[in-house]
Amino acid sequence: MNIDLAVITEEMPDFQHHEEARQWFKDKFKNDFLIRSSDTIDGRKIFFYHIIKNPQVYQKYMESFAKPVNHEITNMETFESYTTVEISEDGDVSIYL
Repeated sequence: MNIDLAVITEEMPDFQHHEEARQWFKDKFKNDFLIRSSDTIDGRKIFFYHIIKNPQVYQKYMESFAKPVNHEITNMETFESYTTVEISEDGDVSIYL
C-alpha cells in the first residue's frame, strides 16, 4: 500500500481530541491501523499507531520481538512495511513515513 502524505494531510480534518482522530484513521485504513503504544511527553498523552503497508513483512517483524534472539535487519523493507502515526490527546497528528 502506498501512502501519499500530501493526500492524507489534505483530506484530514482538524481533530478536537484523540478519539476523533483515531476513528478517522480507523475508518480510512480499517484493520491496517493498529495501536502500538502510548506515552506521556511533556505532560501530554501521545498515542502511537502503525498503518500497515506490507502485512507479510510487518507480521514477520512483529513476531521477531517474541523471540529471545538478536534482531538483524539487513534492509529497509522492514521499516517500509508500516507508517507511524502519532496522535496526541488533544487531536494533534504527526505522520512519519
